[in-house]
Amino acid sequence: MTKSIIEKTIEAPAQALDRGVEGGQRIAASLPAGGAQLRKAKNYWYLLGPGLTTGASDDDPSGIATYSQTGAQYGFGLLWLAALTFPLMAVIQEMCARIGLVTGRGLAGNIRAHFGKKVLYISTLCLFAANTFNIGADIGAMAGAVQLIRPQTSFTLLVIALTIFILLLQVFTPYARYARYLKWLALVLLSYILSAILAHPDWHSVLRHSLVPHITFSKDQILLICAILGTTITPYLFFWQTSQEIEEEIAVGKTTLKERTGSDPGEVKKMRIDVWSGMLLSNLVMFFIIAACGTVLFSHGITNINTTKEAAQALRPFAGNATYYLFAIGILGVGLLAIPVMAGASAYAISESFGGKRQGLNNKLKQAYAFYGVIIISMVIGLGLNFVGIKPIKALIYSAVLNGMVAPVIIILIVLLARNKKVMGEWKNSRLSSAFGWFLAVIMTVSGVAAIYSLF
Repeated sequence: MTKSIIEKTIEAPAQALDRGVEGGQRIAASLPAGGAQLRKAKNYWYLLGPGLTTGASDDDPSGIATYSQTGAQYGFGLLWLAALTFPLMAVIQEMCARIGLVTGRGLAGNIRAHFGKKVLYISTLCLFAANTFNIGADIGAMAGAVQLIRPQTSFTLLVIALTIFILLLQVFTPYARYARYLKWLALVLLSYILSAILAHPDWHSVLRHSLVPHITFSKDQILLICAILGTTITPYLFFWQTSQEIEEEIAVGKTTLKERTGSDPGEVKKMRIDVWSGMLLSNLVMFFIIAACGTVLFSHGITNINTTKEAAQALRPFAGNATYYLFAIGILGVGLLAIPVMAGASAYAISESFGGKRQGLNNKLKQAYAFYGVIIISMVIGLGLNFVGIKPIKALIYSAVLNGMVAPVIIILIVLLARNKKVMGEWKNSRLSSAFGWFLAVIMTVSGVAAIYSLF
């Protein structure tokens, strides 16, 4: 049968990505047998999955802009936030993954089943709006990153081409292949660690500021701390993590709800390693971006960064071309990873909230019109935001306010689900996990109120 126009359109880039992934796998497989350590490293890589991609997607272009501004404005002064957010982020994401593994349902489906529809509908609509604003800002940031490398390229052409490319991959690529793309794209975050090393920070000062919190309680600093918490511990990660655990179960042949319900110790152990590894990578990248911008920009009096493009351009005169290009490539790579996660999280939440039968990336377009329809609508609106005069920084403010309202509510519901023995059985929360969850709910509530107060 003749291939459709759409299949032809995505065939070349899909094959190119596949060749890159398969090439990486062949390199890993061809490494000489160097004993137990090498085998452990290989096994560890193949164990990673939804947790790694979820954590990596948290460092989207908008997050990178926030971390760059943090380093530029306060130097190393807020590095301690990376150590604070890591365990909190890991604990709540582990709860989400465990809920998905044990119940066989997405987060929205569980909230609907145990807490009713009203709070879910409000939270889901706010999530969709926040993600869409963020997607629009990230598409613009990716186009800006391409212009850093090829300045003559049209911004309009870039945002349209990037939107179409991401949409086609997400809608028409089989889940198993798509999951591999996301996993390998996570490695692009290493470019930010390299860029920080190339900046040659004062590591003694970096370590001291990482361990000793320092807050001035100024309006600007409070707002920036709220922005960091909002971009690090964000609702779309909760919905994506839970649903991806189920997608992985379906991908290995567990096709019915009964087969996907429940979990064994081996699955839970692998999930925890995956989740904690992904969250560690996410927070390490935050740490190194702040360190790089604190070293280069803050020390040279450049204290105002509004976009990732500005951050890369400001770094170039002082840190050189290598840091500049690593920063630009990183923006493009994390955009390709994070935008599908945001759009997918909205689709999981809305399709489970308003629909009966669960839909997801393991289904084809004709089997899941509502699910893919949400992805398409979110991407098209996000694209449109780049042409209606809303500045990226303003779109991120709107997103942060919406996330600030939604995150505490969703965190409370997650903790209630994860500690409920009737829902989770033997895999319910420990007292320590629940305590971390309640502490996070308080922090995010205070952060959301402070952000809204500071803005309005």
